Amino acid sequence: MSSKRLRVTALTLGALLIATGCGSGGDSGAKTSELKLYNDKGAWKPFFEQMGTLGKEQTGLGMKPVGYTDEPTYTAFIKTSFRTKVKPDLFTWTTGGRLQEIVKQNQVADTSQLWQDAIKSGDLSADLQKYYTVGGKQYCVPLQTGYWGMFYNKKIFAKYGLKPPTTWAELDTLARTLKAKGQVPFNHTTPTSLFSFAWFEQLLAGSDPDLYERLSTGQASYTDPGVVKAMERWKSMIDSGWFSNPGDKADPADHFKSGDAAMVISGTWFNTSMTQRGLKQGEDYGFFFIPNVEPSLPKTSLVFESGPLCSLRKAPDKEASMKYLKWWITPGAQEKWANMRGDVSSDPKVKVADPELDKVSKQAASDKNRLVLRYFEAAPAPVLTEALSGFDKFLNKPDTYMKVLQSIQKVNEEYWKTHKAGS
Repeated sequence: MSSKRLRVTALTLGALLIATGCGSGGDSGAKTSELKLYNDKGAWKPFFEQMGTLGKEQTGLGMKPVGYTDEPTYTAFIKTSFRTKVKPDLFTWTTGGRLQEIVKQNQVADTSQLWQDAIKSGDLSADLQKYYTVGGKQYCVPLQTGYWGMFYNKKIFAKYGLKPPTTWAELDTLARTLKAKGQVPFNHTTPTSLFSFAWFEQLLAGSDPDLYERLSTGQASYTDPGVVKAMERWKSMIDSGWFSNPGDKADPADHFKSGDAAMVISGTWFNTSMTQRGLKQGEDYGFFFIPNVEPSLPKTSLVFESGPLCSLRKAPDKEASMKYLKWWITPGAQEKWANMRGDVSSDPKVKVADPELDKVSKQAASDKNRLVLRYFEAAPAPVLTEALSGFDKFLNKPDTYMKVLQSIQKVNEEYWKTHKAGS
């Protein structure tokens, strides 16, 4: 048996043991006053706990977070729960291919009525609805919404007389300047492969957003010249020494705070990691949307994500779980959730307290931007798995980029043989 298969087997077994030991009860008719929210955001525990207290006050339902920090282990646990009597009350997931996968297995609770009511009251946007729609119905509700861009260290920028770029050429010059000063320009996004796609999506979407979107619907190949060109640009950036060591397992926020790297590409939710380390937006760090690689594009390609909060179709107490999801998307809950983390909200009614973050929200809403779905959600699940592994390999061995693309394309072709391209 291969080491990869051994690892997956061990993760699945471990998840099953965890589920047996600490999951919610398996009696679908049981009533509860406290829900367990399983999530892959272990660092957000204090924020979830505050929401649990607020929810108890406003709905009578408490909520206890059960957080994971290792994504494969978390995914294995959730999927194991589908086959056992031990079910989570609530759980976090992702939209796109991974949500479609578990919906088609008939595992997720239908939230269509919640969406209809929330759109009517103005608590959710109709533009967001399509990301939660599978087969004409809605599933889950938004846990959080985020836009991807660049966090930058203001003190480092001030030291060298730099300012946020407005064109790709300016970003290129900025990176070269920092490197010449002995400063690492960019930090790799994560110590694991989870976000190894970040620069791939940014470079491709900023060069040819139509090609980027065709990849996710099986209408383009990973060996397309445009995709290859994006990988070659990424390779040239690595070869130029613009990135931190990909083997460094330190948290990007720690690197950022120490000044080891001047910039890190991430979603607006990364703001939470910064504030947890005592950094102040507008004083210690800033944020800018990354300019297109191709300046002739009519709009700036802005990577967008929305992570769902879900309940199972066979949840331990379906009525309680649905009641909590309904409360979660109300302005009162969303204002607390967004502002205590220092992030934007999926509720258009919520006012962002931080003036810098409010500026980002308004800028994101500009008609000068073209929203593109984050690669993690856009790619079909099997393709995503292969891509994350491949990009991680590429970061350590940039010369392998064509082999990486060919391997991803092989999985891509296999997937679309049994799925309708363009859907």
